[in-house]
Amino acid sequence: MLDCFYNRQRRPIIDHQSPRYSKTMQVPSIPNLPDQIQVQGIIPEEYDSDQLGIVIVDHGSKRDESNQYVKQIALIFRQQTGFKIVEPAHMELAAPDIDAAYQSCVAQGARYIVVHPYFLAPGRHWHEDIPELARMAAQKHPNTACVVTPPLGIHEAMIQIMNTRVQNALPSTSETTND
Repeated sequence: MLDCFYNRQRRPIIDHQSPRYSKTMQVPSIPNLPDQIQVQGIIPEEYDSDQLGIVIVDHGSKRDESNQYVKQIALIFRQQTGFKIVEPAHMELAAPDIDAAYQSCVAQGARYIVVHPYFLAPGRHWHEDIPELARMAAQKHPNTACVVTPPLGIHEAMIQIMNTRVQNALPSTSETTND
């Protein structure tokens, strides 16, 4: 039996990217995403974590207050995960861009770069733009390896976050319980 997160109505919500996801389930409209898009080189099975750089990239905005989010998420990610080299980046419209973040990772000693799109769903930016921008940055550093992760996507944690946001938006005097 597949372990599922259940919402308030006890309807199963499935993580289609999870290894626990069964191919026999009928959800043809949501394809499984690969674990990575290979950009350059190969990250070996055994690597020195001190040589791993993470680039967290969002779309970018003309509004500076919007651009602060990826900087904060990169900082929190670094603090909570123990990864030593974590850099924020914007795909477009603002600095730092992917090239600058990649360069910063290399300057700190990274040989293996993982680019994570801080996006909800896989669209053209994930399929084409971000891998191409990462490829252009990686080409300047031929002794590095680089991959792009899938976006945040459908995941149990995202459902929990959405539920929290919805619950917080409701009046606190509501008699509805979240069990």
